[in-house]
Amino acid sequence: MTHWVVPRRRILIFIVVILIGAALWWTLFRTRKIVQAVPIGRGDIELSVTALGVIQPRTYVDVGAQASGEIRRIAVEPGSVVQPGALLVEIDPAVQQAKVDADRAALDSLRAQLAAQEANRDLAQVQYTRQRRLAALKSTRQEDVDTKRAAWRMAVARVADLHAQIEGASSTLQGDAAQLGYTHIYAPMGGTVVTLDARQGQTLNATYQTPKLLRIADLSTMTVWTQVSEADVRRVKPGMPVYFTTLGDERRWTGRVRQILPAPANASEADSGENAKTGSAPAAGKVVLYTVLFDVGNADGALMPQMSAQVFFVEAAAHDVVLAPLTALQAVAGKPNQYTARVQTSDGEIDTREVRIGVHDRLQAQVLSGLAPGDKLVTGIRYERAAAGRFRW
Repeated sequence: MTHWVVPRRRILIFIVVILIGAALWWTLFRTRKIVQAVPIGRGDIELSVTALGVIQPRTYVDVGAQASGEIRRIAVEPGSVVQPGALLVEIDPAVQQAKVDADRAALDSLRAQLAAQEANRDLAQVQYTRQRRLAALKSTRQEDVDTKRAAWRMAVARVADLHAQIEGASSTLQGDAAQLGYTHIYAPMGGTVVTLDARQGQTLNATYQTPKLLRIADLSTMTVWTQVSEADVRRVKPGMPVYFTTLGDERRWTGRVRQILPAPANASEADSGENAKTGSAPAAGKVVLYTVLFDVGNADGALMPQMSAQVFFVEAAAHDVVLAPLTALQAVAGKPNQYTARVQTSDGEIDTREVRIGVHDRLQAQVLSGLAPGDKLVTGIRYERAAAGRFRW
């Protein structure tokens, strides 16, 4: 009896050790599969080109001075709203008025001389006619006829010369009168005075160049001058929808691309710099920016000149559509916009589906077919030991 007890205990101990080992292996060393999945939902997606821009008035004019002299009065200030023809600046007209007075006096003198010369011409013509009659009667010498004829022709020439001088004096008077008119500067268009560079009492010299006094702009319509890099400018097309926001304001303004300037924005700077003087090309690696213009209404005056804008040119957009993370889709070779996706079913199995997408960016894609809201899209599968989830430091 004792003989059987010892082997039975050993067998029981052996069985217990095996069970404990199996339990430890199941608890610590077995590998389990963990499926990472995200639910499919709906939302908005947009594919756009981003750039920075500066807001400027669509229509403006720089008002300059065509007359030299001291500024006597400035009738406006920055922010003034003016109508076409409104008085802006008065320049001291003393010098221009003196020229006009001198021109008028010279013109009056020439007209008086013309009257005298016309009288001499008429007299010379009468004397010449009389000599011709006498010559026909053989009562005078041919020499006297020739003398009177020459005197008459000289008188006619003096009258013609005075007519020419009067025309020249009249032109001079008109020019100086125009210069006198330039001493009063009027608004060429209606709008708002956005800059004022002149000061009362300032002396202007308009002999060689036109001094800029102020700028008038129509602020009801603004133009956004956007700088787009050469890598993105091919994606921007005339008529493309665009929107922008300004710093510190969440409001969104919308418009459409009006024009893409063919020359880079920095071409003028390059041409006026050392590269233009030496004929060398711009430095390699320099980012080339192209100017894209679009207009936006500004009826409430919220947009001001020189404001910065964060601009978005919309290539494509979709609203309230099924969206899926693009990284969880596998492209099908040779089939654009065709992908495969793994979906976790309700019983934990993984199903592979064919998916067709539409608008997409770097992160998300619009699902046209193959997935529905609520589907769990598998984003990854990993394996780990069971103990890894139990013992974490």
